[in-house]
Amino acid sequence: MENILLQKFDTAPFSQIKNEDFEPAFEQAIKDAKQEVQDIINNSEEATFENTLEAMAFSGMQLDRISNIFFNLNSAETNEELQKIAQVVAPKLSEFGNDITLNPDLFKRVKSVYDKKETFNLTAEQLMLLEKSYKGFVRNGALLSESEKEQLRTIDAELALLSLKFGENVLAETNAYQLHITNENDLDGLPEDTKIMAKQLAESENKEGWIFTLDFPSYLPFVTYAKNRELRKEISIAAGKKAFQDNEFNNEANVLRIVNLRQQRANLLGYKTHADFVLEERMAQNPTKVLDFLNDLLVKAKPAATNEFEELTAFAKNLDNIEQLEKWDGAYYSEKLKQEKFNLDDEILKPYFKLENVLNGAFEVANKLFGIRFEKVSNIDVYHEDVETYEVKDENNNLVALFYADFFPRKGKRNGAWMTSFKPQFIKDRINERPHVSIVCNFTKPTPTKPSLLTFNEVTTLFHEFGHALHGMLANTVYPSLSGTSVYWDFVELPSQVMENWCYEKEALELFAKHYETGETIPMELIEKIKESASFLEGMATVRQLSFGLLDMGWHAQNPKNITSLKAFENEQFESTKLYPDVKENAMSTAFSHIFAGGYSSGYYSYKWAEVLDADAFDYFKQNGIFNREIATKFKDNVLSQGGTQPPMELYKKFRGQEPKPEALLKRAGLI
Repeated sequence: MENILLQKFDTAPFSQIKNEDFEPAFEQAIKDAKQEVQDIINNSEEATFENTLEAMAFSGMQLDRISNIFFNLNSAETNEELQKIAQVVAPKLSEFGNDITLNPDLFKRVKSVYDKKETFNLTAEQLMLLEKSYKGFVRNGALLSESEKEQLRTIDAELALLSLKFGENVLAETNAYQLHITNENDLDGLPEDTKIMAKQLAESENKEGWIFTLDFPSYLPFVTYAKNRELRKEISIAAGKKAFQDNEFNNEANVLRIVNLRQQRANLLGYKTHADFVLEERMAQNPTKVLDFLNDLLVKAKPAATNEFEELTAFAKNLDNIEQLEKWDGAYYSEKLKQEKFNLDDEILKPYFKLENVLNGAFEVANKLFGIRFEKVSNIDVYHEDVETYEVKDENNNLVALFYADFFPRKGKRNGAWMTSFKPQFIKDRINERPHVSIVCNFTKPTPTKPSLLTFNEVTTLFHEFGHALHGMLANTVYPSLSGTSVYWDFVELPSQVMENWCYEKEALELFAKHYETGETIPMELIEKIKESASFLEGMATVRQLSFGLLDMGWHAQNPKNITSLKAFENEQFESTKLYPDVKENAMSTAFSHIFAGGYSSGYYSYKWAEVLDADAFDYFKQNGIFNREIATKFKDNVLSQGGTQPPMELYKKFRGQEPKPEALLKRAGLI
C-alpha cells in the first residue's frame, strides 16, 4: 500500500493518513528535497536567479506539506504516538535545514547571484527573495569554518528537541490537574454554563460532582466568578506552577539550557546576544530599540496601572474586607468592579454572541471590506469531527482559499488560539495556487440545551485569529516563502489585531450580535458599555503585557550564563512592572510557551508594537468609515496580499501614507 503522504494531493488527506505513515514520509521527502537541491548545485550552467534562487524557492514542497500537516496535528489533535514521532523527526528536520544553509556549493551559487544582482533586472519580490536567501545562509552559518558549522548543527538539533520537550511538559501539566468539587456551595457565583460543563466532565469520568481544569474555558470562568477565595487560590496557584514543580515535567533546566544554547548560537554567528540576532530581521532592528519602546510605554502606562490597582484594592477591601489583593483575586474583583461601573457582565453579553453568529459576522465584515464570501462545504477531509470547512470565493466566483475552523477544547489539543496553514499560496507555471488556512481556538462547547456562547474576550479572539487567516487567504505572491504571514514578526500581528477593532463598532456588531433565543439585536446601551469598558483597567493590562515583553528581553538580550535561579531572575525582571505580591510557588517562564516552544523569543514585544500599527491603521478607517471599500482595498493591496515581498514599513506607508504614531494607541487605551 502506497504512503498517502507521498502522493500528489491538494487538500490534506487526513482520513487516509495513518500515524505510521509519517516517519517514512518524512524520510523520503527529505531525501527527495536533498536531491532537488543537489540538482541545483550540479547544474553546469552559470548561476542565475531562475536556475538557483527560483529553483530553491520551489524545492522541498512535498516536505513542507507533510510538515504542515504533521505539526498542525501535533498541536491540535496529538497523542503519545505523534509526540514520539515529533521527537524523532524534529532533529532530522533541523539537520536537513542545516544541510542546506551550511552547504558551501549551494551558498557559492547564491552568493554569485547576490554579488551580481544589479545585472539581473529583478522585480522587487525577486530581489527580496534573493536578499532573504543570502541573509538566511549567512545568518545560519554559511561563513563559518567546518568545525563551527558542526557546533551549530549540534546546538540546533538539541534546541529542536528542548523546545518540543518544553511544550509537552506544559501540556502534561495542564492535563494532570483537576479541581474536583463535590460540595455545591463551592460553586457559588459561577455561571450556569460553566457548572454544566464541569458536571459533564465529571460524568464523563464517572465521578460525582464537578471537575474544573486548567483549560481556559474551564479555568477562566472559575477564577473570574467563584466566590470561594480558597478555591480560586488553589486553581490559580496550580495554573501558575505548571512545569515549576518537583516532578518529571519541570521545565526550569530546559529554560536555562535553551537560553544558554541560544546565546552560544548567536555568539557563534557573530552576534552579541540572541536578541541581537533575532531583531536584525525585524522592524525594531535591535534590543536597544525594543527596550526603549517597552520602557517608554511603561512610563506612560504605569501611573494609570498603579491608580487602577489602588482602586481595585480599595474596592475589594470595601466589598469583602480583603486586606491584600492577590493574583487569584485579580480577575474576580475586576469583573465585580466592571459590573458595578458599567453594569456589564459577560453573562449578560454572552447570549448575543452565539459562536455561529460571530463567525458569520467575521465573514460578513470580510465581505464588506474585501468582497469575499464563505461557503460551508462538507466534501473536504478533516482531522476531527469538530472541524468545519469553507470555500472562500471572490466577487467573480473565483476560489480565493479553503478555510478550516476548529473551535472546541479536547484532550489532544493545546491551549490557546492560533492560525496555521496546510498549503501556502504561490504562483507556479502561471497557475496561482490558492492557500488552505486554518484557525484553531478553545471555546466553550455547546451543551444539549445551549449553543456555544462566547464571552466578549472570545469574540475578539475569534476576530484576531480570523485577521491572521485573511493575511493567509488573500496572499498573492509568487514565492511560497514570501507569501501570507511570512513577514517580520513585529508586523505579523497587524492584520490580526486590526480586525479586533470591528468588534467594538455599532455598525459591525449589528451584523452579528443577535440574541440566540429571541434574535434581538444587541441593544445600543450594551454597545456603548462595551466601548466604554474597552479601556477598563487598560493600564494594568498594558503593564502586564509589557512585563512579558521585558521578561523575554531579560532572557535573550543579555548573556544568561550566570543565571542559576530561574525564580530569582524572574523577580528581578518583574521589578519595574510589579503590582501584585509574588507567589513563591509560581513561575512564568516554565510555561511561557510563546518564547520557549513557539517562535516568539525576543519577539514578545511584537504584540504591543503591532498595537501601535493597528490603532493607527484603524484610526484611518474611523476617519473615513469602518467599511470604506477604498481604504479596505488599499489595506488588501498593500498589506494583506503582499506577504513579505517588501519591507513592512514601506508597505505600511503605501497603505497609510505615513509612519504610525503611538498617540492613536495611547488614546484608544485611555492612557492620554
